[in-house]
Amino acid sequence: MEVTDGPEKAPHRAMLRAMGLNDKDLERPLIGVASTWNQATPCNIHLDRLARKASEGVASAGGTPREFVSIAVSDGIAMGHEGMKASLVSREVIADSIELMIHAHRYDGVVTIAGCDKSLPGSIMALARINLPGIFVYGGTIMPGILNDGNLTIQDVFEAVGKYTSGNLSLQQLREIELNACPGPGSCAGLYTANTMASISEALGIALIGSASPPAIDLKRDEVCRETGEAVLKLLEIGLKPRDILTFEAFENAITLLQALGGSTNGVLHLLAIAKEAQVKLSIDDFERIRKRTPYIADLRPGGRYVMYDLDRVGGVPLVMKKLLGAGMMHGYVMTVSGEELGNALSRFKDENLSIEGIVRDVSSPITATGTITILRGNLAPDGAVVKTAGVDKLAITGEVRVFEREEDAFSAVSNREIMEGNVVAIRYEGPRGGPGMREMLAVTAALAGQGLGDDVGLITDGRFSGATHGLMVGHVCPEAALGGPIALLRDGDVITIDAIGGKLTVDLSTIDLRERKEAWIPPKPKYRWGALAKYAGLVSSAAEGAICIPSEPNLSNTDHITPLLDKKENS
Repeated sequence: MEVTDGPEKAPHRAMLRAMGLNDKDLERPLIGVASTWNQATPCNIHLDRLARKASEGVASAGGTPREFVSIAVSDGIAMGHEGMKASLVSREVIADSIELMIHAHRYDGVVTIAGCDKSLPGSIMALARINLPGIFVYGGTIMPGILNDGNLTIQDVFEAVGKYTSGNLSLQQLREIELNACPGPGSCAGLYTANTMASISEALGIALIGSASPPAIDLKRDEVCRETGEAVLKLLEIGLKPRDILTFEAFENAITLLQALGGSTNGVLHLLAIAKEAQVKLSIDDFERIRKRTPYIADLRPGGRYVMYDLDRVGGVPLVMKKLLGAGMMHGYVMTVSGEELGNALSRFKDENLSIEGIVRDVSSPITATGTITILRGNLAPDGAVVKTAGVDKLAITGEVRVFEREEDAFSAVSNREIMEGNVVAIRYEGPRGGPGMREMLAVTAALAGQGLGDDVGLITDGRFSGATHGLMVGHVCPEAALGGPIALLRDGDVITIDAIGGKLTVDLSTIDLRERKEAWIPPKPKYRWGALAKYAGLVSSAAEGAICIPSEPNLSNTDHITPLLDKKENS
């Protein structure tokens, strides 16, 4: 009520009345409804509709909704060129913009609605940072495309390019896949980054249970948004805030679900970033610790056969969490935005259709006994690297390295059939600072898969991979090349070993060899000297810490950069 109470707030109320609000509206809590609606990406094209539904829920529960939008970058459209450097940067801009809108207008609570890869974690980061009663809600998955009675996703289009360049697909066949892969609104259909983070939002307790899997076009999605709008008023009433929910145990639940589902490697990056905003001490070692005790049980693309819509048909994310909770692998006592503990919230979901087509297996008969996101270390990655093993047959490779200074050069080499079976491709200077922006490499990995080399070629990078990537592809190599990490010291012909079984990423060089190369290494000049990318490069932390932007004052700790919205009582 900071902008509505008292005679001195008459100018503020006048501005609000200009938008049609009356005395009754101004007496109610003001609830921000932040969406990433735009016409830039199918993931977000429908979010204006969902924001209206959330606003209806807010109003019906006694609040006054105030809608506003943030940006969102389409990874699918930005992929494979310089534009992809904006993607991870957009996560920080989304969090910043939501924070600033809430901070400036002194809203009492907030609903965030997002659809694309970085808009999901960016929205949740904002909730953790401002720490006002708030709930995240997902925009929903796209329906799979259909061609020749089979499902299509954007992954198939990228891989079809590789098949075309290798002569295994005609131009007309490529066009047919292009025309049928993406039939309407919603985020990419497989368990790629958006659907991974949507699932994780339920495990974190920051989204309503059952909200992740309904498709964008399903009327259930409208109901989820309306219920979310209603629920935020309950949080305001009981005083439950995001950091009460985003505890270390909640992050353990999220990592457990990530490992069990076979989710995107970006889940590591984003959970680390959200934890920083929530002031929770989480490290990449927690992902490896939990991986070793978590079975992989969901047969979802890209590692498996099914898409998010299929998971929704058999019970959605609650089905998976109930299996894990029943086996003692999740904490049922953690709080959720419904105002109840996770175990109680899950108990409302009936165990229906549990055996349909084997989409989700029982914990006792998993696809693999351990999870699918592995943290590698070694003399090439002293601070760690990440690989996803879901659906990967060959878990180790040793081969001569082909070194590339940027993604485009590697893609050209792949397209020209210069990469051979047994090679290890290294793409460097694509990290958070060196890129800047830590580009995803789906164009390269999909081209390799399309040429039939996905299981026979390794790839390492200080950049990232799309959730649609599969194969022995290692990302987030830390320290990154721009900081003089060992990946910067590689030369063509060096022998690299990727061992996802033993958790190793090494080059066959001695400590002395690496030291001599480091002494001769010359740091690269910044690629951008002005604008958003330059600012990001100057503030961003290591991928091992979530690639989060931290102000550069030397006396700040890792959490001192967080300035939560002041308590309303303290301001009154």
